[in-house]
Amino acid sequence: MTVRAELVEFWREYERRTNGHLVGPWGELLAEDAVYWFTTGSFVGRAAVMEAVEHNFRVIEDEVYRISDVEWVAAAEDSAVVRYRFSWVGVQDGQEISGAGRGTNVMVRRDGRWLMLHEHLSV
Repeated sequence: MTVRAELVEFWREYERRTNGHLVGPWGELLAEDAVYWFTTGSFVGRAAVMEAVEHNFRVIEDEVYRISDVEWVAAAEDSAVVRYRFSWVGVQDGQEISGAGRGTNVMVRRDGRWLMLHEHLSV
């Protein structure tokens, strides 16, 4: 399998697990030293990122997260960068809510596995 094919597969799995709303399986795709920048703050380390995402999974019911306009900026044997657009819709306190924006992610291959090292989301 080519590096690009591996990355596309990893990226699809990342979106699938995001929509699974289970932080444990989702967190398996994160590097221990992951850093995530959300509009709500910055989270350093796998545990902190997982806690922030678990909070979102808890407060936004029935969320559907979609990724589009994926552009692979760089793809090498052990690292990759991707830019994309995202959108989501869900329910909070009985009201439908939604959002959209742009994202940039950095992935690294460690011990033969692709892992998410960094995510930066902006609206």
